[in-house]
Amino acid sequence: MSSAIRFILNGEDVMLGDFASTDTLLDYLRLKRRLTGTKEGCAEGDCGACTVLIGRLTEQGLRYESVNACIRLIGSLHGTHVVTVEHLAERDGELHPVQQAMVDCHGSQCGFCTPGFVMSLYGLWLSNENPNRAEIESALQGNLCRCTGYEPIVKAAEKVAENRPSSLFDPLERDRTEIMAKLWSIRSQTDTIIVEAEGGRTIVPATLEAFAEALAAEPDAVIVAGATDVGLWVTKQMRRLDPVIFIGHLAELQAVTIDETGITIGAGVTYADAHGYFDAVIPALGQLLDRIGGQQVRNMGTIGGNIANGSPIGDTPPPLIALGSQLTLRSHSGRRTIPLESYFLAYGKQDRMAGEFVEKIFVPRPDDDSHFAVYKISKRRDEDISALCGAFNLKIDADGLVGEIRIAFGGMAATPKRATHVEDMLTGKPWTWSTISAVRDLFDEDYQPLTDWRATAEYRSLTAKNLLTRFFLETAGAEAQLQRFERDTAEMEEV
Repeated sequence: MSSAIRFILNGEDVMLGDFASTDTLLDYLRLKRRLTGTKEGCAEGDCGACTVLIGRLTEQGLRYESVNACIRLIGSLHGTHVVTVEHLAERDGELHPVQQAMVDCHGSQCGFCTPGFVMSLYGLWLSNENPNRAEIESALQGNLCRCTGYEPIVKAAEKVAENRPSSLFDPLERDRTEIMAKLWSIRSQTDTIIVEAEGGRTIVPATLEAFAEALAAEPDAVIVAGATDVGLWVTKQMRRLDPVIFIGHLAELQAVTIDETGITIGAGVTYADAHGYFDAVIPALGQLLDRIGGQQVRNMGTIGGNIANGSPIGDTPPPLIALGSQLTLRSHSGRRTIPLESYFLAYGKQDRMAGEFVEKIFVPRPDDDSHFAVYKISKRRDEDISALCGAFNLKIDADGLVGEIRIAFGGMAATPKRATHVEDMLTGKPWTWSTISAVRDLFDEDYQPLTDWRATAEYRSLTAKNLLTRFFLETAGAEAQLQRFERDTAEMEEV
């Protein structure tokens, strides 16, 4: 048993055993280490002013990813390399090319957001030697600038890519071998870490079995993988969490396997890591992940966490339910597998017994002759919470009749939920506009949405109906999709 976590901060080895379970990386950097280049803005993972890089060992080697320090809890840092903006420049003060490009392209005015932008661009610079415009904009989704505007910052990213020096001082490249050796040494530790503090106890299990044992002993513990949700309990709700079990480092929860039947994805796989797999097998899911948070959130948040917290507005449950996904729950005493849709019982209540946790999710591969689509509706296109999210999975038989259809929505009820009345009425009917128009109002029997600051109940209800229309138009053919609503009813029936 150990009583301290170990990580690397810039170039320094850190052993830390005097922190509370809710202490954030941002507060540690600014208050304890006086590394004030990392700023505090929104304190909810939205503005990007607190962006730092976290290096972690993967099957592909050492990888650095941008994260939000404001909602990254210290207990999750074990076995990682934390890099702040202070680490980029040379010891004589010469700027890193990413920093110099920001200066040359006038990418900073007030400067408050600049360190966060620099760190996001640095993460892109490390992972992509020649990013296109779309990739640059994706890397900057999680950073807000209110004065300079994005064009000079995008130009800085393009400039540093175009004029990438063949050799230069870069602290992460220079020390990569040494850093990897240190992280492997930390990773080889087989002891569970328990840090006792007045502000809450931290548990960092060394293995999946140790996690199951810890949760059996502490069934009311808060489980943290990426903290993109739990972090806000701390920064916005000021909640005391005790104890907290951190699991983001467990390799057993990060496995992904693909076969002819579908994808089995570990609960600890992040959105960023899942993207490539989903994009290759179920492209609509990959496109959805592009719209979950900013890059920093996608690098932290996990598929399993998005399911386990039971939020009615989680983005991944509706499409996973529409695909007929299966959920494997594990405890110290064994495993059980259930349909994902049956996991959500009521608002704030899930089918998870004491000591159980989400271990993995099986996502069936859509049949070649099926139609699958998912639509996220939000006030902003990127980095925003859904007002509602709808998914449709359709099979049409040889006679042009609906053989099978599954429709699931989030944001329309107390839990992610299927539109069973609509499904039943569509099954066996011809896939035509007359059929669609006849069942639209059945959404009112399946859902009674609420009004909140994201959308009114009337807006949600109408949008769900319109998404069914959109799905029909898209499956009816490209011409129908382009024509949108210009055709009259008679013409649409012919489609």
